[in-house]
Amino acid sequence: MGRQQRVQRRAVHGLLLLDKPLGLSSNQALQKAKWLLRAEKAGHTGTLDPLATGVLPLCFGAATKFSQLHLDADKTYDAVARLGITTTTGDAEGEPVQVRPVAVDADALARVQARFTGPIAQTPPMHSALKKDGKPLYEYARAGIDVER
Repeated sequence: MGRQQRVQRRAVHGLLLLDKPLGLSSNQALQKAKWLLRAEKAGHTGTLDPLATGVLPLCFGAATKFSQLHLDADKTYDAVARLGITTTTGDAEGEPVQVRPVAVDADALARVQARFTGPIAQTPPMHSALKKDGKPLYEYARAGIDVER
């Protein structure tokens, strides 16, 4: 059996706007891009949940110095939701525990949506990418451990 040859890393500098696919953590997406580009240094500008898709800015080389600036930048989110369903995890990954028909019109949805615009104070769910002691909350939740948030 031959020895695996070590990949030669190179200096890559700049920003890559990655359309993160469903199912990958932000770090998994970053590591894959870093490997494909054979980049020496890389970082991302904020975490997207593994169940979220969307633009994940990746910084390489000298651009990693600016990644912290992007963490506090305004962000916009689009959502697709299925109304009337409750799951074990509060997201699409969980098993349905209750399904009810929903009769709602577009005006009512717009009024509720307006309450989710701007700064919002909330307790993050256990099934989220927020980290506690360097570990995403969803990992604690999947292990059946509830932690203070």
